[in-house]
Amino acid sequence: MRTGFRLATGLCALCLVSRFEMAAQSGPGEGTAELREVRCDGQKVLTEAQIAALSGLQPGIQVGKAALQTAADKLVGSGLFATVKYDFKTRNDGVTLTFHVAESPRLPAYYDNFPWFGDSELNEAIRARLPFFDGTLPEDGSVVDEAAEAIRGLLATHRLDFPVQHQVTSNPLGEGNVQQFLIDGSSVKIASVSFSDAALASNSAAQAHLSEVVGKPYSRMAIDVFLAEQIRPVYLRQGYLRVVLGPPEIRLSGPPAEKLPAEIPVFVPVNPGAVYHLSGATWSGNNVLSSISLDSFLGLKTGAVADGMEFEGGLERVRDEYGRRGYLDAAIQPETLYNEAAHTVSYKIAVSEGTQYHMGGWVITGLSSNGEQRVRTAFPIASADVFDKIKYQDFLVALQNHSKQILGDLPAHYETVGHWLKPDPEKKTVDVLLDFK
Repeated sequence: MRTGFRLATGLCALCLVSRFEMAAQSGPGEGTAELREVRCDGQKVLTEAQIAALSGLQPGIQVGKAALQTAADKLVGSGLFATVKYDFKTRNDGVTLTFHVAESPRLPAYYDNFPWFGDSELNEAIRARLPFFDGTLPEDGSVVDEAAEAIRGLLATHRLDFPVQHQVTSNPLGEGNVQQFLIDGSSVKIASVSFSDAALASNSAAQAHLSEVVGKPYSRMAIDVFLAEQIRPVYLRQGYLRVVLGPPEIRLSGPPAEKLPAEIPVFVPVNPGAVYHLSGATWSGNNVLSSISLDSFLGLKTGAVADGMEFEGGLERVRDEYGRRGYLDAAIQPETLYNEAAHTVSYKIAVSEGTQYHMGGWVITGLSSNGEQRVRTAFPIASADVFDKIKYQDFLVALQNHSKQILGDLPAHYETVGHWLKPDPEKKTVDVLLDFK
């Protein structure tokens, strides 16, 4: 998660210029010429007209070398482009400019604590300022600051005076990251959380965790994380693998223009979908462990209700088994295949085993020489032995708990143990780094 915030009024063009490649031919002399046309290539999302507008150049104006470079810098500073190059052709009737661009990856815009507005209102506020806005934004750049300023303007029209900030953070609803917008200073809290599925009202697992959000400051992120971590597992365990939770809604009975109360009720629509049964799992890429062994670690039974949480636990057991055998880089990639007519699910699981590592060297800091020696002597993996990641992790827990089986009565004052593994794929060894603080 990126922890730094950028205020809506921040400027970042200067700091971004050095990050991107720009190239230009020699300028059209010290004088100027009329710009006849602005062209672009390499774009995939933005149109040629949108890029021309972002550059600030319009056909008919007088341009020189400095103006062309300023336009390229403006595109770079927007954050929308990973690279910007340009060239131009001069004729008697003026200059034709061509930008050669590669667009930056985009992130979905995510609105955290704006209970006064729906996502559509916030999207429209941004689109009024940035007509090309399609619900996604780059990681940084001037357009992200402009989006934040547009939201601040919407707040101001409703007499809400809050600075709008943004940060890149992990997506609570799926893979990847989001561009999160949020405000400081709001005192609105969550009064209650209710669900369209009445069964959750009597589900002890769901009810036990409501205190994690009820009574806390209103935050869409906090609610979505709560739904993903506490409510979704309730359904996955019962085979509702495609359950849809939310988006959360605020339901008030008063007039729409009335000021929000200090505490607001949150309602979560739930569509459980169908219950799925397991029709099987197939493996590919595995050599060290047989498919029969992998099936046993996965622990699923064909024909049984497809317990989504048990499946995730089974994948973790498979990863552990590779870790026990020194395959620290082993990657397990499942693909889920649904048969909607039969309400069954199967899994195609690709395994990339990677290198088998053996115990290499040590780097220990923060202990006396006697303490270092005891740590090395107590370590359960001898030099050159296959590196067992599970034994290593158990050893770390013992260190963190100040186990006397390791240090005995030796005075060793530390609160935390920093730990890193330094693998060397060429030598097929891994060094252990421990920092006692």
